[in-house]
Amino acid sequence: MEDDAPVIYGLEFQARALTAQTAETDAIRFLVGTQSLKFDNQIHIIDFDDENNMINKNVLLHDAGEIWHISTSPADKGVLTTCYNKTSESRVLTCAAVWRMPPEWESGSHESPDDSSNNPQTLELLCHLDNTAHGSVACVLWEPMGDGKRVISLAENHVLLSDLQESSSKATISSSATLEGKGQLKFTTGKWSPHHNCTQLATANDTAIRGWDLRSMSQMYCIENAHGQLVRDLDFNPNKQYYLASCGDDCKVKFWDVRHISEPVKCLEEHSHWVWSVRYNHSHDQLVLTGSSDSRLILSNMVSISSEPFGHLVDDDDLSDNEETQQDDKVKEPLQDSIIATYEEHEDSVYAVEWSAADPWLFASLSYDGRLVINRVPRAIKYRILL
Repeated sequence: MEDDAPVIYGLEFQARALTAQTAETDAIRFLVGTQSLKFDNQIHIIDFDDENNMINKNVLLHDAGEIWHISTSPADKGVLTTCYNKTSESRVLTCAAVWRMPPEWESGSHESPDDSSNNPQTLELLCHLDNTAHGSVACVLWEPMGDGKRVISLAENHVLLSDLQESSSKATISSSATLEGKGQLKFTTGKWSPHHNCTQLATANDTAIRGWDLRSMSQMYCIENAHGQLVRDLDFNPNKQYYLASCGDDCKVKFWDVRHISEPVKCLEEHSHWVWSVRYNHSHDQLVLTGSSDSRLILSNMVSISSEPFGHLVDDDDLSDNEETQQDDKVKEPLQDSIIATYEEHEDSVYAVEWSAADPWLFASLSYDGRLVINRVPRAIKYRILL
């Protein structure tokens, strides 16, 4: 029985890193990385049991340091990357590494061992990524839909494309690019486009958004003042190759057609504080999630700029003459954008939102106090999109 009520899980540690397990398309699974200065850091593997509306969790030790970013291989359920803080010679650097989880935990179907939180197992280090030779790493991006062999690290003002070899035990930088110019030249985030045979990347630094061609490692476009303040997150529309969403400290969420960058196609101003995270639904790109320091999560219906701006197109053969004329009147008007729901289960900054890789109607959000909330798209909206 599906229930629209949220399911809440408390990690008991501060946390800001969340990802869905991309390669797991059967079980609903999220990974959360903790940020604790006092204790060993952990990765919590959260399996959501849809039928009973409950969470099973496993805990893995990540004693390398507090986790700032986490992402999972698109091809291998057991492999993930983290960006974590490490103090060396009294400087704090953010390193990146590739890890493997214990084999019995790779898929989300097993029963969780009762003692996993009391006797947590450790991640196996596969390899370091660049190990801060280029400075602190902001994030690691896996090639979308790839075979888990290529990753991009954004370190300070460098884009580093690496090949993972020998079962990910070795990483070799195959090409790189450097952001030149004045001002704060430090990437905050980036997104590898799933379109154009995965040859394009978007990055954010300060208030600018840039597009890169990964074949030549050259810049394709630059939206200079995309936001009034720092750009926090980016996401590509999965179905429209030139559409990109961005959000930032000016409390806005903007939607861009990167062929026409002089102004955004749409702008949302529903949040009252910094917007940390924006995510398109993987299947139904009119559904867009945003999370903010105003402690709220907003689900928007951006149907006018989606791949189905008129709703589902109706086959003419199915209509009688009378219906056809009514249908003609209807179809001319694109559907209206709207806020579907505002979620207020968090009491602290919502740093991350992610859609499930297994269930297109389910999403998770994480606030800094370690509260993870799993919610579903309201049933009425789901049926309106499907029927």
